[in-house]
Amino acid sequence: MNKTQSAYYYCKQIIEAHSKTFSKAFALLPKKQKQAVWAVYAFCREVDDIVDEGENPTVELAQFEENFRIFLTGTIPSENPMWIALKDVFDRFDMDSAPFQEMIEGQRLDIDAHYVKTEKELLTYCYLVASTVGLMLLPIIAPGKEKQLQEGAIHLGKGMQLTNILRDIGEDIERERVYIPEEMMERYGYSYTDLVNREINNAFIRLWEDLAQQAEWHYEQALETIHEYPLYSRTPVQGAAYLYQAILEAIRENQYQVFHERNFVSDEQKKVILGNMNVLKA
Repeated sequence: MNKTQSAYYYCKQIIEAHSKTFSKAFALLPKKQKQAVWAVYAFCREVDDIVDEGENPTVELAQFEENFRIFLTGTIPSENPMWIALKDVFDRFDMDSAPFQEMIEGQRLDIDAHYVKTEKELLTYCYLVASTVGLMLLPIIAPGKEKQLQEGAIHLGKGMQLTNILRDIGEDIERERVYIPEEMMERYGYSYTDLVNREINNAFIRLWEDLAQQAEWHYEQALETIHEYPLYSRTPVQGAAYLYQAILEAIRENQYQVFHERNFVSDEQKKVILGNMNVLKA
C-alpha cells in the first residue's frame, strides 16, 4: 500500500467510526469517488473534533485554518494523513476551496456556548456546517454539474443538519448549545427551563415537529434534482437523504425521547431502506 492509499485507508477508518449512515450511503460510489468522500469527511471531522474535544479550540482551529491556507499553496502542512489524501482529491477533481473555509467558519460558532435566537440564524448555521459538505462533494460525485445541483446540495445539507439537531438536543444541552431558536420556543410556549429540565410535553412535540417538517421539506427539495446526478451518484445521494430522514421516524416511534438516549436507524432498517429505494432513471 503506497502513501496515498494508506492515507485514504486512514480516512476510511474515520468515517466508519463516526458516521455509519454517511459511510453506508456513499459506499455505493465507484472507488475513486468513494475514497475522495472519505478524505472530505476526515477534513470535516477534524474541524468538528477540534471544536468539541480540543484543549484550546480557539488556538487549535486557528492553526488548522492556517494549515488549510498552506495546503492551498500546494504544500502538505503536517504529517496528518488526511492532508495527503485531500491533496490527491484536489489533484484529481476540480475542487472549490470556498466551502471548506465556510465549514471552518461555521464550526468556530460552536467554540463558546451557542444559543440560536431566530430561524434565519439556525438555517445560516446549518448551511455553514452541513450544506458546505454537499458543496465540497459536488465536484467529486457530479463533476460538471456543480451549478445545476448547488441548490439541491444546500437543501440536503440543511435537512441533514436539522435532523442531527433534532436527534442531539439532549447532548447539545450538555455542551451549552441550544439550536432550537428562541423565537420558536416562545411561539410554542416552551421555555428554556423546560428544555433544561428535559420536558417532553405537547409544546415540545409541536416545536419538534415544526423543525422536523422543515427538514423533510429540505429533503424533498434536494431530491428534485436527483436526475441531474450521474447514474453512479444517484443511489448514494438519494440513500443519504432517505437514511437521515429515517432518523426522524425513529424519534417519533420512540415518543420524541431525545434527552436521555440517542435515536438511530438499525443496520437492518438501513438495508431495507436502501433495498426498497426507487432510483430515478435518466
